[in-house]
Parts: sequence; structure tokens; C-alpha cells
Amino acid sequence: MRTHTVFPDEFPESWASDWGEDEYGIFMGFTYKGVRQDFRWIEPGSFQMGSPADEPERYDYETRHEVTLSRGFWLADTCVTQALWEAVMGENHSRFQGTNHPVENVSWEVTQAFIARMNEMKAALRLCLPTEAQWEYACRAGTSTPFCFGEGITPNIVNYSGRYPYHNGSEGKYRKQTVEVGSLPPNAWGLYEIHGNVLEWCQDWFGEYGAAAQVDPKGPEEGSRRVLRGGSWYDSGGHCRSAYRYGNGPSYHGDNFGFRLARGL
Repeated sequence: MRTHTVFPDEFPESWASDWGEDEYGIFMGFTYKGVRQDFRWIEPGSFQMGSPADEPERYDYETRHEVTLSRGFWLADTCVTQALWEAVMGENHSRFQGTNHPVENVSWEVTQAFIARMNEMKAALRLCLPTEAQWEYACRAGTSTPFCFGEGITPNIVNYSGRYPYHNGSEGKYRKQTVEVGSLPPNAWGLYEIHGNVLEWCQDWFGEYGAAAQVDPKGPEEGSRRVLRGGSWYDSGGHCRSAYRYGNGPSYHGDNFGFRLARGL
């Protein structure tokens, strides 16, 4: 059971269709054209962002540094589904079709169009993508291990390419496609498929980390690539680590690129 010490300023908010509390914490949901999306309250706090020098399969651009998030935020418990995407956008170019599968084949630019349309319909939502720091903080859920589940993963809990296990792990199932959201175990803060399934676009431009401590970082002012996090059905186990970073051009889309909504303050 998660213990709450910092409660959101407004709860429940006007846009919420319902709310509650469970073993993972508090949540609010909204429903649009019969499609529901839950948001989890992520409390403020500090954590070590990036990976330690001895973490297997790490990259040099994962420099570990302390980050403080001074305010809590709401983060969707799942990636945006094809059902919600179709309800808002009226089309769906995903490769792996399924109402409750995550929408994929979406570029960063197209995610912004979706978010703008949602906010135009209900301004109080204040939807956005999470910053890279918010994403990793929420993914870790208080852990410092390579994965929020511990030192390793298996295809039973993460959808990745089991042909390429993490750090001397055993080979396992390779599904070759996405799975329905909410079908694999959540992390300790109630976030589903935060590792694997689809890479998740973040708000930030991709850039080098510094070693100095930071408060509420938002990434570089400009760049050529936007950040993606979490690994995917196509990726190796090592590319699903909490600290793993990837970047691609904001107009690029692929069948392993999706996104998870956050709420701006």
C-alpha cells in the first residue's frame, strides 16, 4: 500500500468522471465517448536519474545525477489506446490493430495534434506529454534497480524481444507485436507496461545529461530528436531499463512508438 504524504491541490477535479484510491494510490478517470482513461497521482520527490556506472548494458549518456521534482503530477496509468485515439482523431494507422492495444505508428508531432484536440474539447484537462525526468521518476516508483521490478525481467511481466534477454538472462517468448494495455503487471505506483510494449514519447529534446543536481528539468531548449523511453515489443531487455534513453526526429513514426499522457500544472 502506498502511503500519501502530499495530496494534490484539487481532488477530485471538475473533469474527472470518477475517482478513488486503491493499493497503488489515488486516481482520477475521465471518459470520452465511452472510452475511459485513468490518471495516477505521482507525488513530488527526489531520485537518482540515469544509471550507475556498474549497471550492465548501460550507455554513457545515462550519467547519473540527482533530480528533484518539486510538484506532484498526474500520469496516465496506460499508454493511449487505439480506442481513445479513434474517438478523438477519427482514424487509426496502427499496425497491430486492437481496441485496447496501444496506438502506435504515431510521431511526436502527431501526438501534439491529439493533445491539442483533447485540450480544445475540455481545457481543464491540461494534457501534455511527461518530461523525461517525470517519466523516469514515475517508472522507477522508488526503485534504483535497472527495472522497477528489480534486477531483471522476463516476458511474463514485460513485452520485449525475449530473443535478447538482459544481462545473462534466459531467452524467452518474443511476441512480435504489442499486447493490450493493462494486461501485464503494473509497477508499484499502478502504471502498466511502463517497460516494453511501445516506446513512449516524452516532451523533451534529446540531450546530454550533466552530473549536477537539477530541479524540475525540462531538457534542452532545442534539438533535432525528441526523447522516447521504456523500450518496446521489438527491443532487447536492456533497452527496456528504467534509465535507457532513445531519441528520434519529431516527425518519425514507427510500429513500436506510442505515448502516455500527463497533466500539466
